[in-house]
Amino acid sequence: MNAWRWFACWLLSFLWLSVMPALAGDAPVLRVAYAGSMGVVMDHDLGPAFAKTHGAEYQGIGQGSWALARLIAGRQLRADVFVGITPGPMQALEKAGLIKRAIPVASTRMVVVYSPRSHFAADFKAAASGKKPWYAVLRQPGLRFGRTDPAIDPQGANTLLTLQLAAIYYHQPRLLVQVAGTLQNPRQLFTETSLMSRVEAGQIDATIGYASAAFSHHLPTVELPAEIDLAQPALQATWYAKAGFTLVSGKRLKAQPLVFYATVPINAAQSTLGHAFIQFLRGNPGQVMLGEHGYDPPHGMAL
Repeated sequence: MNAWRWFACWLLSFLWLSVMPALAGDAPVLRVAYAGSMGVVMDHDLGPAFAKTHGAEYQGIGQGSWALARLIAGRQLRADVFVGITPGPMQALEKAGLIKRAIPVASTRMVVVYSPRSHFAADFKAAASGKKPWYAVLRQPGLRFGRTDPAIDPQGANTLLTLQLAAIYYHQPRLLVQVAGTLQNPRQLFTETSLMSRVEAGQIDATIGYASAAFSHHLPTVELPAEIDLAQPALQATWYAKAGFTLVSGKRLKAQPLVFYATVPINAAQSTLGHAFIQFLRGNPGQVMLGEHGYDPPHGMAL
């Protein structure tokens, strides 16, 4: 009898150990490379919700859109979905022959984001209510202004382009230099994934960044006029086209409406799952989650 019990236990253990690897390998892994500012909504809401309903595992990779585009184009990063902001990164992948189409999934706008722990918080609050010019607050001595590297992250480029447009709009010709210094001022540059956290902690007094990222981090903002906030495709020709600059590398950057595009690279390991994820982003569940984190509905047409 004991021998039979031992055999039964051994058989059950053998079967369990044999089945476990198969079970563990049943769930496909969806790898989503996304603009770093989307970290909260992507990793806490969209990714896990999609994985749960599709019997998959989710892996998120957040970084500057241009940096991700270069890694994907250079075959150093293989992703099933890439979600970047502005058309530029997608156009780079199209030129590399890695994508055929990019779909708009969300939009955002540029705002002044400030830390409630900042010594200048009261001044920014006054600017938000129209009692002070926001650009005058940013020019105050001792204010710690942070941004991302315009060479690798569209948000960093858009910060400078917003300041350029503001200089024209408010007739403040030296505004860009007074607030940002040089285009790639090392004292102001931080990674996209850490920028809002630093503002939240009070390590940085303010930045000019995406309203969606500020909303996700529960940070107060100062709204900007439509001619400056890069949110309206209809203003591209009449206003946004006035802003542009050239980096030391020779790269020319121009202002574009802030639209998030999603695409499935042709070398994706899980292309079917990737297309399903984009449909999820475009559908009601995805749009509700994006809206709850401060994103606007997608503007513009597919690329």
